[in-house]
Amino acid sequence: MENLKVGQVGVANFGSHRRKEMGVAGCFEILALCDRNEAALKQATEEEAAEAYTDFDAMLEHPGLEAIVISTGADSHAPFAIAAMKKGLHVFIEKPLCCNMEEIEALRQVSSDTGRIVGVGHSYCNSNAQLMLAKDYIENDTLGTIVSFEYNSSHSGGLVIQSGDWRGMKDRNPGGMLFQCGVHALHDLAFLFGPASSLNAMMRYDAHSGTETADAANVLLGYDSGLVGTLSCYHITGYNHSFRIFGTKGNLYMNTHTKETLFQERKENEVETPVPVELPKLANTNSHDNLLSWFDGIRKGTTVYPGLEDGINAVLPVFAAEESDNSGQRINL
Repeated sequence: MENLKVGQVGVANFGSHRRKEMGVAGCFEILALCDRNEAALKQATEEEAAEAYTDFDAMLEHPGLEAIVISTGADSHAPFAIAAMKKGLHVFIEKPLCCNMEEIEALRQVSSDTGRIVGVGHSYCNSNAQLMLAKDYIENDTLGTIVSFEYNSSHSGGLVIQSGDWRGMKDRNPGGMLFQCGVHALHDLAFLFGPASSLNAMMRYDAHSGTETADAANVLLGYDSGLVGTLSCYHITGYNHSFRIFGTKGNLYMNTHTKETLFQERKENEVETPVPVELPKLANTNSHDNLLSWFDGIRKGTTVYPGLEDGINAVLPVFAAEESDNSGQRINL
């Protein structure tokens, strides 16, 4: 099939990574690049032999463009995506999808009105060996009835946030670490259990006084199945990324950074010892599978994963968690 002709806004940092992924995928042709950082823009356009723009609206007029890849900060995702879709262009949006409920509704409306295809830069979960092992254990009753889960996504990056940094602003980084890294966990949880239906949350803001955002967020998630679980995200502690699933027949313990995985079979009248589990060897999986799914959605009309609703399922609980913390009430999603 013909390569997809794309433009990209946001060329440095993760934008550079995304361009490399497009190159490895082999089905994208980058025609135009846009960034306000002129040095980064110059380097990127030389690498890609693409046209340089410092004005996003001007780039949207570039001849032959079919789609835009948005690799900027989350506070500009929705405005850029909406402008591109109104110009008839498909969009691929990095995560987190957007910063508030109003942007969710606007993205849904414009996507529906224009019929443009939206891809989101969350992981393609079928390419994650740990998640596929967990899915197999759940579906084949290895864990029995899933009683609960505990997911933690934390690091100390919040301690270096200075005054004026967007990461310390509530309107640009709602929920703090819950927005920056918790959305990955929420995406994983939706893959295994479906979207959460309600939540309660408590947050702490005073441990690092230099920011407006939460230093710690503890979220209790509820599901229509009756499942309950916790998601904890701390922005001022040591590095910890762990996911534990508890069932009536056994528990699954996963370090989502090192990929160490343990299974603990429930037994009668003894303390059970967790044992290492070998992860499945997955065939034909790539870190750019999310891009390939977006490409196929445009060229073949197949379902895109992760798509717009997947991105919404990851940020909606973040916005609800702030509401719950402010009100002290359970929030229905």
